[in-house]
Amino acid sequence: MNDSTRPLLPFTRPTIDEDTIAAVAQVLRSGWLASGPKVAQLEAELSAYCGGRPVRTLTSATAGLEVALLACGIGRGDEVITPAMSFVATANVIVRVGARPVFVDVDLDSRNIDLDQVEAAITARTRAIMPVHFAGLPLDMERLYTIAARARLRVIEDAAHAIGSAYGGRRIGSFGDLVVFSFHPNKNMTTIEGGAICGGSPAELQTIELQRWHGQLKSGPDGFDTRVAGGKYNLSDVAAAVGLGQLRRLEEFNARRRALAARYYELWSTDPPLRLPERGDAGHSWHLFAPLLPLPQLSITRREFIEAMRARGIGVGVHYPAIHLFSAYRALGYRDGQFPNAERIGRETVTLPLFPAMDAGDVERVVEAAAAVVRGARA
Repeated sequence: MNDSTRPLLPFTRPTIDEDTIAAVAQVLRSGWLASGPKVAQLEAELSAYCGGRPVRTLTSATAGLEVALLACGIGRGDEVITPAMSFVATANVIVRVGARPVFVDVDLDSRNIDLDQVEAAITARTRAIMPVHFAGLPLDMERLYTIAARARLRVIEDAAHAIGSAYGGRRIGSFGDLVVFSFHPNKNMTTIEGGAICGGSPAELQTIELQRWHGQLKSGPDGFDTRVAGGKYNLSDVAAAVGLGQLRRLEEFNARRRALAARYYELWSTDPPLRLPERGDAGHSWHLFAPLLPLPQLSITRREFIEAMRARGIGVGVHYPAIHLFSAYRALGYRDGQFPNAERIGRETVTLPLFPAMDAGDVERVVEAAAAVVRGARA
């Protein structure tokens, strides 16, 4: 079978086993579909996974980041420092609570926020730092929290990519301030759509509870009050049933991702045709494998590279364009040239297949296809 007739190898695909499908069917038959016992069980198991810290699930990591900002009291007139290269939700939530995102550049290979620039960006209005553990590679947590403590800032970790990642042998989420995970279908574990906040004081947990359920506080079987104009971000028991099955296999999934990433590096140990991301250590959970195309040396565009790979049966993603160059952020005064690494990544990044159902032969197929496309396009 040649590449053109093989089934498309996507850049990601969730693994849902039959036990999980059966658990979802059981929930559907139970008649309790919204937040109920399965949500409570998932939160308890996630808490245990994160060292006993409190966990609250929500409908997405985006909701989690926004609610975390509100729990910290961040709003109009405040500034939040965040990377110029991430999924746009990281910045959108800051704007949505009325604060201003203050972008700084990222490292070209780790894609994580440049902590030197974080220190330089702190002003009297700065209230928080919102870093991203890009692709599951934890940033320097010791330095991050030293900077935050010195300036008395909150830290809201965008750990959308990092469920199962570890820094210094400690799982992301098991320490630190507020940590937000994503359970979107392309993440290392999924609840179909969903996310979670890990951490928080008792008062912050109450705010999280209010914000995810209409701002309402019940008092007995027939009484309730609306304390704030909250949203509706509660996870369903159907989603939680999927999450429970996924969480039980998360370590297996992440071990497989690490093995597949290691195979990419083994095959591209010399003269790789693309610029490889920072490899990291055993704490990297490898949500994404996203090298950079050497576009200045090629006679094709990134779109043409993606199309050529697809013609060979390989799906390719793009993670991510630089946030500050979107229209919504140019309107805040951001412009080309401010964050050169984020902009270069935004132009050159391609996300190659990496998910647990792949085998070593799939990695070899991707490597051969990418090398052939690049070789044929050398200017």
